[in-house]
Amino acid sequence: MERIARQGKTNPVIMPTVLKKDGFDFRIYFNDHSPPHVHVFKAGGQAKISLTEGPGGLEILGVDSLSNKDVKRALEIVIENQQELANKWEEIYG
Repeated sequence: MERIARQGKTNPVIMPTVLKKDGFDFRIYFNDHSPPHVHVFKAGGQAKISLTEGPGGLEILGVDSLSNKDVKRALEIVIENQQELANKWEEIYG
């Protein structure tokens, strides 16, 4: 799993929030890269979770300053909302 770099004032990134649930914000960066994924934010921490299934299902691609409990819950929410989030990715990247 990669450590996610934080974006600073000198490198602002625009990313709309596509879902809010249980204190988490799920965002998709404009001008991001494949594979389709979401960035999940809560209480100053973040994770990056894939929207396409690998051999073991959806994958946690990176984590920075989120508890294991929050990462697990974020993954559950992504699984519950996978189709909606994948549709949002498609709307942005067509």
